Amino acid sequence: MKRLAFAGLTAVAVSSFVAPVLAADLPQPADPAPTFYNDPVSAARFDWGGAYVGGNIGWGWGDFDNSNAPDTDGNGIQGGIHAGYNFMAMPNVLVGAEADFQFSDLDDTATAGGVTTETSSSWNSSIRGRLGYTFDRFLVYGTGGLAIADLNFKANGAKDSATAVGWTAGAGVEGAITQNVTARLEYVHQDFGSQTFDIGGTRYKSDLDDNLLRAGISYKF
Repeated sequence: MKRLAFAGLTAVAVSSFVAPVLAADLPQPADPAPTFYNDPVSAARFDWGGAYVGGNIGWGWGDFDNSNAPDTDGNGIQGGIHAGYNFMAMPNVLVGAEADFQFSDLDDTATAGGVTTETSSSWNSSIRGRLGYTFDRFLVYGTGGLAIADLNFKANGAKDSATAVGWTAGAGVEGAITQNVTARLEYVHQDFGSQTFDIGGTRYKSDLDDNLLRAGISYKF
């Protein structure tokens, strides 16, 4: 009886050892392929459309072409505010309108033929259209429209003033700093035509051509 029990235990022990060995020789299921997650987050395309306001500062220079008096010129710092609205006519084509108001410092004095002339302009403004092409967060544009400025003419101590209306045209580049803030660099030329001043019974004419180079910051709503 004891021999039968010992033989049974021996068989169980041998089978428990042999089974794993045989199982190791059997074909094993392949390990599952590693899973890779590819879920890129694309950068949001900048939206140029909508209203905006901002401020700018730069340098202005201009020539006063005077009749019956010596010509004058002037240059100085200019700064002001602007506001506008952009509309995306096509995915990359921008159409917009903008108005600005600038304080200027154009002032010069000249003497010739016994006449001392002083010309100045202390502010200018414009209402312009804008047409541009966008490269996502970068914009190149042209601009043009109506320009308005004050002109002051002084001859031998007497003074007359006028509000001149003319045209303006220029171009600029603008880039997005954040989703709401943009920075720009812009050049515009202004031509106010010929203005007539009556001083002490003498008529003088002055024709102002003005140039502005300015940098600005805008907040887009």
